[in-house]
Amino acid sequence: MGYTIDEVMQYVAEEDVKFIRLAFCDIFGKPMNISIMPTELERAFLHGIAFDASAVRGFGEESGSDLILCPDPSTLALLPWRPEHGRVVRMYCNITYPDGSPFELDTRSLLAAADEKAKAAGYSFKFGTEYEFYLFKTDEHGLPTREPYDRAGYMDIAPEDKGENIRREICLTLEQMGIIPESSHHEEGPGQNTIAFRYSDPLSAADNAITFKSVVRTITARSGLFADFSPKPLDDAPGNALHVHISATADDSRDCIPGIVAGVLTRARELTAFFNPSEESYKRLGKMKAPAYVSWSHGNRSQLVRVPVAQWGNRRVELRSPDPLANPYLIILLLIYACLEGFESGAMLPEPINIDLNASGAVEGMCLQQLPKTYQDAKKLALESDFVRAHLPKRLLDSFFGKQ
Repeated sequence: MGYTIDEVMQYVAEEDVKFIRLAFCDIFGKPMNISIMPTELERAFLHGIAFDASAVRGFGEESGSDLILCPDPSTLALLPWRPEHGRVVRMYCNITYPDGSPFELDTRSLLAAADEKAKAAGYSFKFGTEYEFYLFKTDEHGLPTREPYDRAGYMDIAPEDKGENIRREICLTLEQMGIIPESSHHEEGPGQNTIAFRYSDPLSAADNAITFKSVVRTITARSGLFADFSPKPLDDAPGNALHVHISATADDSRDCIPGIVAGVLTRARELTAFFNPSEESYKRLGKMKAPAYVSWSHGNRSQLVRVPVAQWGNRRVELRSPDPLANPYLIILLLIYACLEGFESGAMLPEPINIDLNASGAVEGMCLQQLPKTYQDAKKLALESDFVRAHLPKRLLDSFFGKQ
């Protein structure tokens, strides 16, 4: 990664590249792309490539008939599953209006702006993601069933764990694309898997999260399976989480961990609609280690925020409420702003809670705020939030939630 425009042009010419995918996301994090031929690449870098914004969910007809995709050369990656001859590469894009001004619904550009504000304030952030997903068998028509690929449990091995080879292929494919998985294993649910990534800068972390889901779906489909990232695929089994790991360094060398935890706890309720963006999301929260309360701990996995034991000085904070349907660009940019607020406010942390809050009677006598119990409750909190309105354009909120 880290290519320049000239290096991309040289790579495409020398490596038999025949198609270039210009990738972007809608406001909900759904990946989309337009493919161009090498003859159009120079024009794409100079002027961008126009597309019909009215056909993209959430972008709205009022945006005009055309928006412009501007490829980011540093994100060039080969798609290893495509043919060796006539190769296919991908670059992520920023979106602008035809006059070059930023498109306010481009969450990738909004994240880049948040990162720049953090750097200007003297902070450098790193994020890592940890995705869970189920593998289901497909029927004779290739459509997904609700039959798990295996009946293995947490960290089981083959032959009980049938997903071992699929995870291996996913990890090797990602490695070929310059994305480094940190660990992978079978999760608690039947057919459930998890893959975690080494932390990286905010924009790369979000780009990599989108790439990861595309790679998983591609590899599993080739194996005749279906990868399900929904929050609660099976009623009687654990839901799928997206754990987000946050670390930061300050120019003045202060300890950033207290500010991160304080900022996340302060804004958790009003950001939940973005972290858990579907009705199904709220069937997962509060069950089987998924958090239900605004709390933190050094080790307990039933808490909203966890500060794991540091390894080799790598201190980080883990947010455990989001699920894989969330837009990673929105998650990370909102977390950056929440953390910056935590640094600036100097808020005192509440006492850590080291009990299982999901156990019967555990919260009796404790004055803990609850996370929203429904998507409608979460949406209401987001729309009433001065913090949300300060950091997200009104038009994005209207598109994300529907005009109020």
